[in-house]
Order: sequence, then structure tokens, then C-alpha cells
Amino acid sequence: MSASSAPLAIQMHAGDNVAIIANDGGLPANTVLPSGLVLRDKVPQGHKVALLDIAQGQAILRYNVPVGYAKQDIAGGSWVHERLLDIPAARELQDLPMASVVQPQWEPLQGFTFEGFVNADGSVGTRNLLAITTTVQCVAGVVSVAVERIRKELLPHYPNVDGVVGLEHTYGCGVAIDAPGAEIPIRTLRNISLNPNFGGEVMVVSLGCEKLQPDRLLPAGSFPIQDLREPDAALDTVCLQHDSHVGFVSMIDDIVARAKPHLERLNARRRQTVPASALVVGVQCGGSDAFSGVTANPAVGYMADLLVRAGATILFSENTEVRDAVEQLTSRAATPAVAQRIIDELGWYDQYLDRGRADRTANTTPGNKAGGLSNIAEKAMGSIIKSGSAAISHVLSPGNKLKSDQKGLVFAATPASDFICGTLQLAAGMNLHVFTTGRGTPYGLAECPVVKVATRTDLATRWHDLMDMNAGRIADGQITIEEAGWELFHLLLDVASGRKTWAEKWKLHNALVLFNPAPIT
Repeated sequence: MSASSAPLAIQMHAGDNVAIIANDGGLPANTVLPSGLVLRDKVPQGHKVALLDIAQGQAILRYNVPVGYAKQDIAGGSWVHERLLDIPAARELQDLPMASVVQPQWEPLQGFTFEGFVNADGSVGTRNLLAITTTVQCVAGVVSVAVERIRKELLPHYPNVDGVVGLEHTYGCGVAIDAPGAEIPIRTLRNISLNPNFGGEVMVVSLGCEKLQPDRLLPAGSFPIQDLREPDAALDTVCLQHDSHVGFVSMIDDIVARAKPHLERLNARRRQTVPASALVVGVQCGGSDAFSGVTANPAVGYMADLLVRAGATILFSENTEVRDAVEQLTSRAATPAVAQRIIDELGWYDQYLDRGRADRTANTTPGNKAGGLSNIAEKAMGSIIKSGSAAISHVLSPGNKLKSDQKGLVFAATPASDFICGTLQLAAGMNLHVFTTGRGTPYGLAECPVVKVATRTDLATRWHDLMDMNAGRIADGQITIEEAGWELFHLLLDVASGRKTWAEKWKLHNALVLFNPAPIT
């Protein structure tokens, strides 16, 4: 989509009274669109143009839903930006359609496989990593030094181990650890420690005096993979305040020495051919723009449906980015009970925002608006497309882990923050991550491969060594949504089998950010 190409305005639905300008650099005033409409204003790329005269108070329709109401009369051909719109009120969480949509009847997808690491509990890792859990932020610096020594001194002797990860976070002490909501960060960290990519090799570094003691974080019986190997084994913990540690170097030496048996067991593992049904794929968007709901997210949604047909699990999340489409979620629920769980989670989050005197409008960022998204209502319509069209089979509260029988499309309730959402999806059991972006982000996770999908060709070209797939080709007319979905499906199987993403090649990893709705003391 170059500035010199033919004018292109994308209308998502025949009933829409706006379209978005697709040309790089936008289009100047007096440009004549293929429909014959003449632009009254310069309209930036991704921003909306009125396709006809819109009266004050009239709904602005995109995706055939109101994404705002005109504050004044808007002439056809005008730039429709956020300053001209009043945001629609959020739908109340009563009288919603409950499991009313007929579930798709698809032929199962069979024969698709990847090469993964099979765990004793039946889960499958896409990476073979040693993870060192920390109980408190105080130990993060020590663990970081130990991890670097393990990488340099030990990993060369264990070629089948993909890496070592310190599970650093900002929790563990100085918190009201027994307050309502405090269970969320604790179970999140516990379940991340049990992620399939870590092979059950649970190792913990503790300071000693913190509120989150190791036996509270991982009580006996909470790490079943290790329990299968050594039923009476104590949690492998290094306590920095233990009398045996005389000086900093002894702490590092202890962590490095304790890592060796874990590395030996991990190194004995080999990739095996497993069905695509073993994938647990988290989908998320960040740095979104108006193209997110046109290119990348629809392609992800098509891919999600393919994975559901293959028996895999899809996690979609981001409470505030689905809240304005709640009726789409409850109507697609597999059962009324699942629909009620969706309502319960979104209702809890509404109350959480109310306590902070915030609301859903706080979500949309300056970058979202610069990319053409006027408000959270418009953003939500493009965001929810990532979930595809399958029935929603299960709902997870923040920090909870999937059970072995929870397959299909799962709503994992999380905040929309990229880092917190990714952290909670890891806790749910995600072994592969898909992240779409229009504005661009170098986001990555050390614990799980992240496949990044660009919404625009301009971004994919400029960030050619950060984006793993260019969905902007859909807007360019080069491929269809269906073709992009299949391409992404095959790319995920390759990455799950060991192909490195750009974030892995550059070692671009964001820190874990635990969701803690409880007070800090």
C-alpha cells in the first residue's frame, strides 16, 4: 500500500457508514475514492472516512455495530476521528443471549502433527527449558547472575536443553498476602512453574524471610510431574539466608550445583511426533491499530478455528477488549453455565475497575488512536475476532491452570495489559503464543515462543527482523483471510517443532508481571 497506489478505503460491512483508508501515508483532501466519494479532509492511514452524511447523534457504524455517536453533523468524505465521537455505553450484564448461537459443525482436522517434548502428566512442551522459580523480588539479582553462569558454564554440556529461565517477578513480600485477591498472583506463579515447557523440573530460590514462603507457593502435591518421579521428594529450594551460605559466591555456587540434576533429566528428553491437539495457543494483540480487526486478527481467528478442529486449545483473553462485545461471547458459549461464567468474570472485573475509579475507556492508548482506533468500543470489535467462530467451551479465572480435559476455545479472563495477559496465559498452560500488532512491539517471552503478526505491510517491511508474519498482505489484496489463517497454522506447527521466532533469535524477553488486585502494605 504505497502512497502512490490507487486510493483504497476498506468497508467492513455493507451497513457501515464509515470505511478506513488503507493507503500508506493516508490520502490528501480532494482525493476521489473508487466509489466516487471525494475526501473533504486529509485522512491518515487506518482512520475513518464518512461514506455519507451523518447527522448529530447518529451512530457511527463499523463492523455493523455502533462504535460511537456523532457529536456534530459530519459530511460525507470527512475524516471521522475520536474527537467527533461520543463512546457508546457498555452493555449491561443482564438479559444477555445465553448459548443461543448454533455451534459450528466442522469436520475434524486430522493428521497434523508437530515435534514436541512429552511430559509425564501428558502435557507437551514446545521448548525444553530449565525454569528457576523465585518466591520474592529480593532474590532476582542473585538468580540473574546464577542463570548467566548456568548458560555459559553448564548449557554447552546439555545440548538438548533449549535454555534456562529465571522466573523473576515483583511479588512475594510487602503485600497483604491474606487479603481478598492475593490468591491470584500466588496461583499464577505456582502454575507458571508447572508450565509444559519446563518439563516438571521445579527448582525454587527463596530469600527466607518473605511472606510468600516456598511451601505456600508450591505445597506438597502441587507439582505432579515431579511427584510422579519422586513421590516423597522435598521441593528443591535454595534459601539465600540459610547459614550454609557464606558470602555471595556460595549462593551462586549452590544454585548452579542444584541445577545440574535438573539439566541432566531435561537433556535426556527428545522431541517426539505428537498431534496438533497438544498445542495450547494463547492469542493476544498489542500496539493495535485499525487494521488489527481487518487483517491480522481475522487471520488469527481463522487459525484458531483450524486448531479447534484439530483438537487443540485456544486461549483468548483481555477483559476490557471483549467487554463491549459481551453479547457475542455469551451467545457463543457452549452452554448457559459457560455463558454465566463469562458474565461472572467480566462482572468481577467491572467491580475491580470501579474500585480504582477507572472504567473501560482507560484502555485505549495514544498509539491506538494514532492508528485509527477511536475508542475501546471500536477496539473491542476488532480484538474479539481473534477468537474465531468456535463455541466457547470453558472459562478460566485469572491465574488458574487448564485441566487436561479442557480443550477447544477457552476464555482466560485477564487484564488487557500485554505483559500481565501473557503472564496469566503462561499460568493457564500456554505452550505457544501468537501476538498481533499494528503499531509495532518487540514483545517476547523467555518461557514460551511468541509468533508476532504484523497488521500492515509497512510495519512488516520496516520491522522485517521482528515480525514473523505479514498479515498486511490481506489488505494489499495478495492473500485472503483464509490463506493467511492456513499459513499461520503451518507456521505455528513449525515453531512448536523448534523453529525459532525473531524474538527468540534476538533474545527479546519481557519480564513476568503478576496481576495483584490485593493491597500492598
